[in-house]
Amino acid sequence: MKNRYIFCALFAALIAVSNFFQIPVGPIPIVLKNMFVVLAGTVLGSFYGGIALLIFIAAGLIGIPVFVIPGGLGVFSTPLAGYIIGYLLGALAAGLIVGLPQVSEKKLKPITVIRVCAASFIGFALILLCGALYMMVLRDMSFAAALTAGVLPFIAADVIKLAISIPLAIALRPIAAKYIN
Repeated sequence: MKNRYIFCALFAALIAVSNFFQIPVGPIPIVLKNMFVVLAGTVLGSFYGGIALLIFIAAGLIGIPVFVIPGGLGVFSTPLAGYIIGYLLGALAAGLIVGLPQVSEKKLKPITVIRVCAASFIGFALILLCGALYMMVLRDMSFAAALTAGVLPFIAADVIKLAISIPLAIALRPIAAKYIN
């Protein structure tokens, strides 16, 4: 039973650390954080992926520097809060779609690939959508303006991260299953 929560803590740490590896591209650097968020859901399932995100979010809200800006409750006065909410929803949704990992997934089946692809896509999409919606409300923007500011700059990098996360999730799920189930 302890192993389950070790995996949650491990993914929370991966999500936090991924923030410090940035690729500067224009005004908005590319970070791997949302890829690890989606992987938390697709590898650990909804419940344990959600716990990993709750650990990460709680760490940021108490002031541990895991967000791209200083943490604490003040983060909710910035557009970043929408993405943080999206992190939790994206991991939960991705995990619901793929379910708990199973050891039997060592033998790759088309349905597993389809589920992981769909889960990953929806996880990434929810993160971006929540970010845009929060930005729309916070900054009194139109939906189109929020999409332009909060989604379009990230699409190219997120497509690459999506392509990387799918085979990673497929490879890691049977390994995680040995310790979670």
